[in-house]
Amino acid sequence: MTYKIVKFKPVKNRFMDFVTTFTSAFEPALIEEIHRFGDLKKFREGDIIMDYGKYVHMMPIVISGILKVLRMDENGKEILLYYLSSNESCSMAYSCCMEARESEIKAAAEDDGVLIAIPHAKLDEWLCKYPGWKNYIMHSFNERFLELLKSIESFAFHKLDDRLIAYLKEKQRLSGSSVIRVSHYLIADERTGHFARGVSRLLKQLENDGKILLYRNEIKLLNEFN
Repeated sequence: MTYKIVKFKPVKNRFMDFVTTFTSAFEPALIEEIHRFGDLKKFREGDIIMDYGKYVHMMPIVISGILKVLRMDENGKEILLYYLSSNESCSMAYSCCMEARESEIKAAAEDDGVLIAIPHAKLDEWLCKYPGWKNYIMHSFNERFLELLKSIESFAFHKLDDRLIAYLKEKQRLSGSSVIRVSHYLIADERTGHFARGVSRLLKQLENDGKILLYRNEIKLLNEFN
């Protein structure tokens, strides 16, 4: 997939989606401030929301769509850290904003969607002012930490075939579809930590077992897969 850095486009008439989602979690005054200071933006598949070495001036909260957060090693190889979907936020973006440092991660859009950009100037203020915001941020850090632990555990203790199956199930959960748009090379790069030919071999075995169907840059998960 080819990524491009974009300037977000404002989205009209989508703030009610946010209000509906967070009414029970956020104080009315906080929602009013988010409406006043936050910016609803839309992104397209392949857009880069945050990039390596760039200063982060906002924290995204995903309203719809999926973002993936990646880290690059010293050899230039990227690995998937975690996904962000509806109502979720990037803890690493929050950290970069608070410490005014360059980003060590890249956040890229898996598909089209909408996010609300929270300006860095409000992050600390709301943390002290609103218990609902503090709870949301703490929960976000905890969720991202658990996802990172799962990734480390997967690489350290699980075989390639187990990692591949877990990867496909996660993609299915996030997209809500049994058809996954992904290439063998992308799977190898993102999650399994293995060569693409090894991934291709295992995918072919799953197809022979009647669990998936393979197409060009698409994988259909059959009932037997689950």
